[in-house]
Amino acid sequence: MASKPEAVQPVWGAVPSAFSLLRLWPRAASTKDDHQRELGLLAESGLNVVTSPELQQNSTGPVAELLDVDIDDAGNYIHTLAIRQPAKPAAESPESPPRHSLVLTHGYFTGIGFYFRNYHELSQVPNWDVYSIDWLGMGRSSRPAYHSRRGDGEDARVAHAESFFVESLEEWRQRLGIERMTLCGHSFGGYMSALYALKYPDRVEKLVLVSPIGIPEAPPDFDEKLRQGYGPARRRGRASPPSERTPEYEAAEAAEAAEPASKSGGPSRTQIMWFRLAMNLWERNFTPQWVVRSAGPLSRRLIDMYVGRFTWLSELQRSALAAYAHQISVLPGSSESALGDILRPGAFARRPLVNRLHALAVPTVFMYGANDWVDFTGGEQVIRRITANVDTRLFRIPRAGHNLHLENAADFNRVLVGEMRAISD
Repeated sequence: MASKPEAVQPVWGAVPSAFSLLRLWPRAASTKDDHQRELGLLAESGLNVVTSPELQQNSTGPVAELLDVDIDDAGNYIHTLAIRQPAKPAAESPESPPRHSLVLTHGYFTGIGFYFRNYHELSQVPNWDVYSIDWLGMGRSSRPAYHSRRGDGEDARVAHAESFFVESLEEWRQRLGIERMTLCGHSFGGYMSALYALKYPDRVEKLVLVSPIGIPEAPPDFDEKLRQGYGPARRRGRASPPSERTPEYEAAEAAEAAEPASKSGGPSRTQIMWFRLAMNLWERNFTPQWVVRSAGPLSRRLIDMYVGRFTWLSELQRSALAAYAHQISVLPGSSESALGDILRPGAFARRPLVNRLHALAVPTVFMYGANDWVDFTGGEQVIRRITANVDTRLFRIPRAGHNLHLENAADFNRVLVGEMRAISD
């Protein structure tokens, strides 16, 4: 499918020409400009993204292409990276093994480019096609107006946000004709992927949740801690081990036991003030992307500071990732504001998944970083509560935090490839 032209529009409204400094304000880039930054990042993955039918026909290995998949008649589409195995002539392989599909969904404040360290290895698994999507209203997908239901009560607010993403994913699946898929979601993408598997279990061959947000219930004293200015803290207490103690889990357990206990003190008055301000903005659906867009000429600097923490990447990779992240962050706001509809201030879900995922009826795998701020014991709780007779696993990836697919791509890829091969081999 051809990329859709997108008008160049200012993120900030019209301003008097006398304020010439505001000419430096970031503008929503055209699809073509966005495409170049995305291609630059994907080039770091070793992927050969084809740009013409001729190149696609002449390829002997997996073929990667960027698609905008229409999902309705209103012009909305989901931006997709499709990496497909070349079709073999029937004469060469009259009884070809079945094809399988892996679908990757990204986390919040990111896009399909953030899996750039994973695509090449995942696409080498025989008989597997790999797809990666930008959620509707995020990344380079279309940006429809998103209307929060926060005035209609919490249940309606959450249900509307969840349906927005789950139903658009189902429409995307139908348009591409994918019968069943291994659905792998990171963080926010894990939350929505789990809900999709609950509603459409017949379409999910296996569910892989990578550091998913929104699982545990908030502690009983959490509201009081918020009032006192405490943000979310990583829980250090241990629950019972998962059903299968993998080598990765054991290594992560040992590493955590060796960490010195952190010194904690109460927040200062300044910290309390800023935290309460952040809580207030969160409840009103303000987002990190809004902050970036509002920063004007300093917006790229903010992104450089964020990506600069990724010291495990090369300087060239950080530069390519920052350019891509900045470009998708200054595009017009849309469904990014749904984060405040599903999470309370402090990053606990308004409707915790731990009370809903017991109904999962598909094989389910959890993956967490050994130094993840998301509590892995939430995954353990879900595994214990699942009532269906399905396979479950929990892995903790060493030398990694929340972005484990970026931080320790080798171990992340190895675990995910193993889960893929368990289906197809």
